[in-house]
Amino acid sequence: MAKESSKKNGGRGKGPGEVAIDIGISATDREKIVDGLSRVLADTYSLYLKTHNFHWNVEGPMFNTLHLMFMEQYTELWNALDAIAERIRSLGYPAPGTYSEFARLTSIEETEGVPEAMEMVRLLVAGHESVARTARAAFPAAEKGGDESTADLLTQRLQVHEKTAWMLRSLLK
Repeated sequence: MAKESSKKNGGRGKGPGEVAIDIGISATDREKIVDGLSRVLADTYSLYLKTHNFHWNVEGPMFNTLHLMFMEQYTELWNALDAIAERIRSLGYPAPGTYSEFARLTSIEETEGVPEAMEMVRLLVAGHESVARTARAAFPAAEKGGDESTADLLTQRLQVHEKTAWMLRSLLK
């Protein structure tokens, strides 16, 4: 991700005009934690975009149900983005925020075209499960660094994604 330097770099270093970060988590641990959080942020944004796209384009007998469900889901994802990005900033690093950065970091695949409604549901199940795996993979760095705040954020995100995947899967039976 980023390296400690004396250049102006979002408060990571101790160059002129910069404030050192001393929150009880080493710079090396903060960098590893931020790497994981950046991937969670990219996955969350990518899933947000996919969910919002499906909200706009869903059709069929379950239109109203899925349209409203997808809106609730993309709204939750949108709100989560800020918490994840602000945690990255709290650790002294800039949050990724471009499509190219997200494309490099995400595990969520883009969906071409407009799938049928139940295929949208399947794709969103896979997306939520993918974000859960990404969040779970970020845990070891947070635990090693003693970063309870990040661990709490990751726990909350896991709960949301696992529950949402379960709810979506129930539509496929």
